[in-house]
Amino acid sequence: MNSVESLVAQIQGLSSSPEDITHLHTFLKQSEELLQSESSRFASFLPELDPSKHSLGYLYILEPCTAAPISKEQANEMVVSIARFISECAVEQIRLVPDKFISVCKRFKDQVMLLEAPMRGVAPLLTAVRKLQTSSEQLTSLHPDFLLLCLLAKCYKTGLCILEDNLFEVDQPRDFFLYCYYGGMICIGQKRYRKALELLHNVVTAPMSTLNAISVEAYKKYMLVSLIHLGQLQKAKNMRGMICIGQKRYRKALELLHNVVTAPMSTLNAISVEAYKKYMLVSLIHLGQFFLSFPKYTSSVAQRNLKNICQPYLELANSYSTGKISELETFVQTNTEKFEIDNNLGLVKQVVSSMYKRNIQRLTQTYLTLSLQDIANTVQLNSPKEAEMHVLQMIQDGEIYATINQKDGMVRFLEDPEQYKSCEMIEHIDSSIQRVMSLSKKLTAMDELLSSDPLYLAKAGRERQRFDFDDFDPVPQKYLI
Repeated sequence: MNSVESLVAQIQGLSSSPEDITHLHTFLKQSEELLQSESSRFASFLPELDPSKHSLGYLYILEPCTAAPISKEQANEMVVSIARFISECAVEQIRLVPDKFISVCKRFKDQVMLLEAPMRGVAPLLTAVRKLQTSSEQLTSLHPDFLLLCLLAKCYKTGLCILEDNLFEVDQPRDFFLYCYYGGMICIGQKRYRKALELLHNVVTAPMSTLNAISVEAYKKYMLVSLIHLGQLQKAKNMRGMICIGQKRYRKALELLHNVVTAPMSTLNAISVEAYKKYMLVSLIHLGQFFLSFPKYTSSVAQRNLKNICQPYLELANSYSTGKISELETFVQTNTEKFEIDNNLGLVKQVVSSMYKRNIQRLTQTYLTLSLQDIANTVQLNSPKEAEMHVLQMIQDGEIYATINQKDGMVRFLEDPEQYKSCEMIEHIDSSIQRVMSLSKKLTAMDELLSSDPLYLAKAGRERQRFDFDDFDPVPQKYLI
């Protein structure tokens, strides 16, 4: 029996118990050179292994097999094999070598993109994310790849399932940038502008020492979404309050994009730049506003550079704030090429459309009744029928409360009918309070853990002289020596 067959026999014989798996893991680590050099021969033995029973050995063989360049025909076969392995592999075995599992899954993502079939990778990568996670609070290196495939396949609802998780553990900073940026774009696709603003905001305000392209793009989208959702450029320091007000599905996108922009970074990256662009756009779509100031915790690199790089988006926000649709349309037409280059033209058009909605909302603050013809004239719509369509859509979305008399074409604006005293509302409020209390406990524990970290204390000591004393939280008494 040669060395290749012997190794396969070891995999088959040492996969039944935890003790055997431990011995096999040691043996496989010692055999990595052989596995790399004889990858093509080992590949022929994969059909003899059961992915559910021999997951560790199967992964050790599969990983070098996926490393070599392959044709489209070979990629199709490889996609089927990897998808089957991801579906059937044992969690406790693949977590022994997470780097190899991540490597295989990332190559799987590359192969479905080579085949121009991102849909084929969505379900397997979601399974891979869940198997790799030690808890739902962990952000893995596979999260961004999964969200990218969801974007390319337009499977936005599938992508939302992992965006609802509360994340406290991040494997790599770059994963966080991409997670928030792609997550923000998914929320934009679902018109969840509140969440989109949060995500894009995170990209823009993340710590960084030099500006990166991701932050710039995030800032551009942040401004656009802010105009769509708020009707104006949004102050980042007021983000939490503004997001809680919103009722659209943009909230998660804002949250994730916010995370990208505000995440720590030593140099400005492309993810932060793109996230910032989208953060602006989502703010405009969802909130109807976008304020220029960054939160205090945003890196100086982002604060110095993002606004300069994203100047057309800031000018768009300024034009939006005037409430004059003709001026806004002229500005967009003049700068169409710039927005097309950034792949943000569709979002910009949503910003323009949202101005009609904002102008109609302003009318509710002045009038109790108004004709559809008057609404069309005031907000510069082409006809009463078009005004009726806008009003009906806003009523359906819960953005205004009104009735339309079809006989005389009159619109009557009403007060919010919600009395906030139903059983369902009380349960909703109680659930929100419980969630906030749980989150508060988690953050307190993390704060105490960080406050006692030697690396943090050393860095804080070095940085203290550069800032006001009040900028630093005191170290908890129990950690003082």
